[in-house]
Amino acid sequence: MNVLIVRPDGIGDLVLSLPVAAQLRQLVPGVRIGVLANPVAAPILERHPDIDYVRTVSLQASIPDMMQVFSGGIDAVIFLKPFRRLMWAAWRAGIPLRVATGFRWQSVLANRWIYEHRSSFQKHESECNVEMLKGLRLTPLPVVAPALRLTDAERADGERRWGGTAMSRVVIHPGGVSARHWRPAHYRDLAQTLAQQGYAVVLTGSQAECDQFRSEALDGVVLRSGVNNLMGQLAIRELMAVIAAAHVVVSGATGPAHLAAALAVPTISLFDPRRNNLPTRWKPLGRGVLLRPDVPTCEKCIGEACPYWDCLDRFTVENVAARLGAVVQSAQPLTIQHI
Repeated sequence: MNVLIVRPDGIGDLVLSLPVAAQLRQLVPGVRIGVLANPVAAPILERHPDIDYVRTVSLQASIPDMMQVFSGGIDAVIFLKPFRRLMWAAWRAGIPLRVATGFRWQSVLANRWIYEHRSSFQKHESECNVEMLKGLRLTPLPVVAPALRLTDAERADGERRWGGTAMSRVVIHPGGVSARHWRPAHYRDLAQTLAQQGYAVVLTGSQAECDQFRSEALDGVVLRSGVNNLMGQLAIRELMAVIAAAHVVVSGATGPAHLAAALAVPTISLFDPRRNNLPTRWKPLGRGVLLRPDVPTCEKCIGEACPYWDCLDRFTVENVAARLGAVVQSAQPLTIQHI
């Protein structure tokens, strides 16, 4: 049986889809497993033992191009998220089994349905994902945290970028896509504080995140010698290698937190209070601390009209820095703390 798992959006989303592949490998003898991913995120899947092939697609691609990714004898597709145009392309491509949620109008393009509202936020995303296996008449197993693979050469390159330092190593990732952000100046001051305290610090992010960080936090500021700014310089697997050689990763609710967890590196994750960003649904599946402002959960951010508009400023540089030592030393599962 040839099964294609469809999740062509964010890095974190893709990491949290890996338990589906792992369970397919356990539950279906001889299965061939593919993943349809975003071209930017797809390289994280290289050399993964539960994935036989990877295809990529842009969500802006034409329908004929989308149909092409469903060619090659695919027996079943599992839409972990119901991308309308991709579901249309799979239907037109004649895929025999098409598994998707049963609650969207585009659900008519599937022929196996799972009736579960993810919007209830009562389960983790990885658990919601493996529930989709019921569409193949399989009984999902308990979720095992995903793990990513690096080659020895990649790990050596990651070590090289840290310069062989014996100091505790901290990756700080100031950017992100879907969540509200801690102020860039706070991330800058955290990096400076940690360097002063004797940590080695690497800043990471995309070129767009680099440009924003430079304009908002680095104008006229000289970073301490212990801070290495690699923003805009790393391909995604190079980022993974740098993270794998670190002792802790500090970020918002974004992809690198999930990369770190999947590479067995502890995290300090700063979550905003919106309901669609609840830790129940989106926490990294690893060790560390998840910080959430002690304010009411909100449906959506309404900006400065909100009496808690300063919610993320409740994370001070001092209280984030104070948690680093404990996180580096701890082998405990991730805990959630309200500030």
